Amino acid sequence: QVQLIESGGELVQAGGSLRLSCAASGRTFSKFAMGWFRQAPGKERAFVAAISWTGGSTSYSDSVKGRFTISRDNAKNTVYLQMNSLKSEDTAVYYCAARTGIYEPPSSNPYEYAVWGQGTQVTVSS
Repeated sequence: QVQLIESGGELVQAGGSLRLSCAASGRTFSKFAMGWFRQAPGKERAFVAAISWTGGSTSYSDSVKGRFTISRDNAKNTVYLQMNSLKSEDTAVYYCAARTGIYEPPSSNPYEYAVWGQGTQVTVSS
């Protein structure tokens, strides 16, 4: 079973950058597609980005495409989310998640992820 811990969230000014990290425990991390989601106050959890278990395939929501980059380092059991040109509407709690089974493709559907981290707060001031 994979366990996930996010870090890197903080208060940043609009136009700034942050890099979120998601550290995973468990020997099978490299076999799971991973995703980043976010939840703003009063809103549902929303897809941000996903990456295949090899790292060779990525996908993004339209709202972050061109500004955010998801990557992974399987040797370090870590997934990253590089966020550039941050906007106030990016303010949310950011969660990383692991797909339900090994070797499954990345997905934008949160119900297809079985393991979630505790979240890290990102606040963008305008």
